[in-house]
Amino acid sequence: MDLMMLFLAVIAAATYGSAVYGEQNMLGWDVDPDRYRAACPDYRHYSMAPQSFSSPAVEKVIEDLTSQMEDKDLARIFENAFPNTLDTTVRWHVDGKSMKPRKRKGGDDDDRHWDGPQSFIVTGDINAEWLRDSTNQLSQYQPLAKEHKDIERLILGAINTQAEFVIESPYCNAFQPPPPSEVAPSGNGQDDTVHPAYEPTRVFECKYEIDSLAAFLALGNQFYNSTGSKEFLHTRWYLAIETLLEVLEEQAKPTFNPKTGDFERNEYLFRRRTQAGTETLNLGGIGNPLNGGTGLIRSAFRPSDDATILGYFIPGNAMMAVELKRTAEMLKAVGKSEVAKKLQARGESIEKGIWEHGVVKQKRYGEVFAFEVDGYGSSIIMDDANLPSLLALPLLGFVRRDEKVYQNTRKMILERAGNPYYMEGRAFGGIGGPHVGLQHPWPMSRLVQAMTSDNDDEITASLHAVRNTSRLGLVHETIHVDRVTDYTRSWFAWANSVFAQTILDVAARKPHLLFGKEAQPYVMGKHDR
Repeated sequence: MDLMMLFLAVIAAATYGSAVYGEQNMLGWDVDPDRYRAACPDYRHYSMAPQSFSSPAVEKVIEDLTSQMEDKDLARIFENAFPNTLDTTVRWHVDGKSMKPRKRKGGDDDDRHWDGPQSFIVTGDINAEWLRDSTNQLSQYQPLAKEHKDIERLILGAINTQAEFVIESPYCNAFQPPPPSEVAPSGNGQDDTVHPAYEPTRVFECKYEIDSLAAFLALGNQFYNSTGSKEFLHTRWYLAIETLLEVLEEQAKPTFNPKTGDFERNEYLFRRRTQAGTETLNLGGIGNPLNGGTGLIRSAFRPSDDATILGYFIPGNAMMAVELKRTAEMLKAVGKSEVAKKLQARGESIEKGIWEHGVVKQKRYGEVFAFEVDGYGSSIIMDDANLPSLLALPLLGFVRRDEKVYQNTRKMILERAGNPYYMEGRAFGGIGGPHVGLQHPWPMSRLVQAMTSDNDDEITASLHAVRNTSRLGLVHETIHVDRVTDYTRSWFAWANSVFAQTILDVAARKPHLLFGKEAQPYVMGKHDR
């Protein structure tokens, strides 16, 4: 067997070992490591499908950055990971020039939908778009959008498409291909009862997650900050904002009426026929009771798509608070002061609620951010690898890296003694979560650890840990603590994007760690022109 055939066999074993959504792919046979290393250099050699989208600007960044990197293994993973979203996940994109505006039956001229540029960005190995994932998948390209029209139209299309998703089904997290794409929808194989009801040909999964709505805001905020463009600020986008605010209002309500004490059923209900407790909400689909007067917003599910235990999910609330205030600043700048006031007030209310109810005193670590709270005084102390997370709070813009409560929290969640989902073994260590199990930490957590650290040794150790477990040239979802050949998902577009973002972050903040002594910072958007 020659090297390429060996490598393709490895990919086939990883990719086709399990076709069931949610099960992990494993490599169950031994491969000579020297031959494997030689067989695994270039993602493009085993990308069977043609590129779904290409950009000369992205290729230039790859050349500029990798030519300077001393660690050629890290350079090769970046070469593979940075364009991975463009290569494989742009399932549908139109620039808007060839599409006729579509009107809903009985609508007026302002009710046009699927108008203008549109982009459907799938999560990778599942033919559906998660709002959270797609925002993160496109994030590393945002600095290129101002100078490069192809990237600008792609991201503008993604904003427009997400706006349509939010308008139609604001409680849902993952969506089917848009009707104009003529791409066939697919089922997720689940048996769900959900309120509000949704159309299965439009929605892939309807788990209400506060960070999904925050991701929609983040996509627009990043685009505006990078380009200054106001092209996405049209009637449909403003309708999506109104819809989002309505959801936040509904999910700010407590379980019991504060005046009468009567139970009030939440607008959102989710029940799934399943044997996994993390896949459904208890108490018949409504979740545990939440107190009122906190300023916090309920989230039925976490960014891992696992159910919350206590519905006030702090990282998601932090992300929402930040993005609401950023959107308010943008809208003030374009003269939309009334909408801006609503967004600002809600953002400030959530932020205040986090500091009042989301900070708890921990005996060993002092004041820390809880992962979830209920407003009654109960809290969940842990962190999960999926973003937003407590570890990522500075990346979200909620706190500075040196903030005392964050530093206490960071120390706690990066230790076994403080975080029940911090895992270590002979092969790999990091933060995991209940989504995959108690022996599979996520490489994404080590990347976030690097981006939230100023310590050269910690950053280097995190990069090397991910490098040493990315033997297929791309980043996995999770890795077994004792066996690097036992992983979930042979490649994961979101994780690849976070890897690329980490390399770009280190290149800008700590260039000597990548390029050697006396190296100058590399800032994408300034060096690619």
